[in-house]
Amino acid sequence: MSNITITNHPLIQHKLSILRDKDTPSKDFRELVEEIAMLMCYEATRDLPLEEIEIETPVAVAKAKHLAGKKLAVVPILRAGLGMVDGILALIPSARVGHIGLYRDPETLQPVEYYCKFPADIAERDVIVVDPMCATGGSAIDAISMIKKRGPKHIKFMCTIAAPEGLKALSEAHPDVDIFCAALDERLNDHGYIVPGLGDAGDRIFGTK
Repeated sequence: MSNITITNHPLIQHKLSILRDKDTPSKDFRELVEEIAMLMCYEATRDLPLEEIEIETPVAVAKAKHLAGKKLAVVPILRAGLGMVDGILALIPSARVGHIGLYRDPETLQPVEYYCKFPADIAERDVIVVDPMCATGGSAIDAISMIKKRGPKHIKFMCTIAAPEGLKALSEAHPDVDIFCAALDERLNDHGYIVPGLGDAGDRIFGTK
């Protein structure tokens, strides 16, 4: 699966170990999700094109590089994906933000859509879809399928922790989407939770459990 990158940077792995700890409070959990997203965004945007410009420093005229005007959009999968958005916007403040609301049916484990709102010019943008967890892959697959209908230039998917089953399903469903993940865990349990994972990311971000 050549479209998958596991970002094994030491800072990410250190923060991830605290994130997994069941005793980490919601405030710290939220901050860690945001920080890890920021670090992962650095890797996920490595291929952004640059163009040469001429600037004047206090000393002399210099040739420099800046982004070649490529527009970006960040689309979190609600609700846990919201926890990753601020980390990305800290690096790319001009990015627009869309939202996709999906929940997983506890019986079928299939995603159900309840909300969808994108920037009006999403077809002119590269899109980074974010969700802390990729368990079965169903939510990510459906979210990306919804975005593809709007014809964006390119789509990337970024998650914190994934199960092998979810990554495989997502990669096979959308082989043209680059996937960035901080950790690949062992498996899914019978309830569709990632093992060892970190529990329910949404509940831990928002303190609802």
